[in-house]
Amino acid sequence: EVQLVESGGGLVQAGGSLRLSCAASGFTSDDHAIAWFRQAPGKERELVARITRDGTTDYLDTVKGRFTISRDNAENSAYLQMNGLKPEDTAVYYCNAERVFPGRRVNYWGQGTLVTVSS
Repeated sequence: EVQLVESGGGLVQAGGSLRLSCAASGFTSDDHAIAWFRQAPGKERELVARITRDGTTDYLDTVKGRFTISRDNAENSAYLQMNGLKPEDTAVYYCNAERVFPGRRVNYWGQGTLVTVSS
């Protein structure tokens, strides 16, 4: 069974830090790009950070310099280190794994973990 399981969310004060983890099972995550998305109440899901198979990273402008995405292929896991958290970072954070084949993409999603940043 293919699974992505996020953990590490919680309640934190503004300026604080959290580290989200994403554990993959049922497939080899190093064949996939890994991304973190988030969805705040009443808003669309947005891409926060992405790391490709070769380690190239990309970030949402509003989190650049504060968030760091990483992956550990040996552990079949990925992480999102979030520093300098702001109330506007409050959202459910989802882990995504994507593999591109000719003419199609395969995506896996986790169930999400809630991050709440108090002011």
